[in-house]
Amino acid sequence: MSAPDRLFRIHIQAPIERVWRELTKTDEAQGAVFNAWLVSTVLGEGAPLQMRTGSGKNVIVDGHVLVHKPYTHFAHTHRFTQYDDPLCEVHYLLKETADGGVELTLRVVGLPEGTPTAKSMASGGDFILKHLKRLAEGQGLPLGTKIMYALMGSMEFVLPKRCRTEHWPMKEKDHG
Repeated sequence: MSAPDRLFRIHIQAPIERVWRELTKTDEAQGAVFNAWLVSTVLGEGAPLQMRTGSGKNVIVDGHVLVHKPYTHFAHTHRFTQYDDPLCEVHYLLKETADGGVELTLRVVGLPEGTPTAKSMASGGDFILKHLKRLAEGQGLPLGTKIMYALMGSMEFVLPKRCRTEHWPMKEKDHG
């Protein structure tokens, strides 16, 4: 059974192109998303997508791109590799505002109720948007977050073996 959609919303005072880049960049760590690296064969609809650790040795999230409409909508399926929970969907909806900023909505669809994924997403949504706002507005990451990321990087060895990249090959979506 899935819980009602979870919605997180924030206003970011930055050009929509900059916010989009923070969400979809593949050439550096995603500071708003726990310093994970977005990996995809090509960032388009149906393409495989993963969020990997900085070393690339572990996959944190596995999924496929559902929607890739630059500057307005980016969505993908989402499965934490350390859990056996069903897939859910993560949608980022961007809308320019009259003041030159962006209203960013993070919508999680099909969140499996009562699961570790649901618990992680409940707190993760606010964290992601708060840090995305800071980065897009040029404020950088808070010191506490930088320290947390450094600790996470040095403690990567405690991740379950099932998260290792070799267990999560990038697969094109089966359209049949």
